[in-house]
Amino acid sequence: MAKITLKPASRKAPVPKKKAKAVVAKPKAAAKKSLKATRPKPTKPRPTKPWTPAEVHEVFSRFRKANPEPKGELEHVNPFTLLVAVVLSAQATDAGVNKATRALFEIADTPQKMLDLGEERLRDYIKTIGLYRTKAKNVIALSAKMLSEFGGEVPRTRAGIESLPGAGRKTANVVLNMAFGEHTMAVDTHVFRVGNRTGLAPGKTPLEVELGLEKVIPAEFMLHAHHWLILHGRYTCLARKPRCEVCLINDLCRWPEKTV
Repeated sequence: MAKITLKPASRKAPVPKKKAKAVVAKPKAAAKKSLKATRPKPTKPRPTKPWTPAEVHEVFSRFRKANPEPKGELEHVNPFTLLVAVVLSAQATDAGVNKATRALFEIADTPQKMLDLGEERLRDYIKTIGLYRTKAKNVIALSAKMLSEFGGEVPRTRAGIESLPGAGRKTANVVLNMAFGEHTMAVDTHVFRVGNRTGLAPGKTPLEVELGLEKVIPAEFMLHAHHWLILHGRYTCLARKPRCEVCLINDLCRWPEKTV
């Protein structure tokens, strides 16, 4: 008889059991309400009480008494050099601009002299100022445009000044005020901060603050108003640590975080 050999039965691989899904208990309606109750509600900023005309008059009366003839800190010898200094002062300090322009304005105090100096040599004079390459290009371009379109004179209108390379609304307001005695309000970072912090003219943009200040400041103070506000923001109402203890207007200021 033939020998019969039996093969061992093949074993099937065990099928892994499916893991049971974790059951997360959903909070009951009452629990949901309690969670909502514990969440802090967003607080809206408290509205600032508007200044009265009498209070605004008092503020600027104090500024005038403390500093009857405030002066801008940018050094210049004529409207053209003032324009150039303001253009150079963008994102730079007045002290840094003055240090660079003292020697520059001795040899280039007119548009023609600035063109004769040339962009390359101008860069050498202002290379300590931020963005000096772009600024040198703008100063040469605005000098050329003043000669070709304005007879070599600084325009006496905001639109005319704003048409010059490197000059914007703030530049125009500074030049119109300081060179020509116009009642303009130049809003830099200091004026913007003071206008908002004190509540004199709250605004999200420099233009909003500018128009707000022009609306509330009496005409008798407008010639020097932007200088008073700039100096106040630069030396008293500082960005990080305001000197409320020596502030001339701390009793009238609307800032809720003032320290006096």
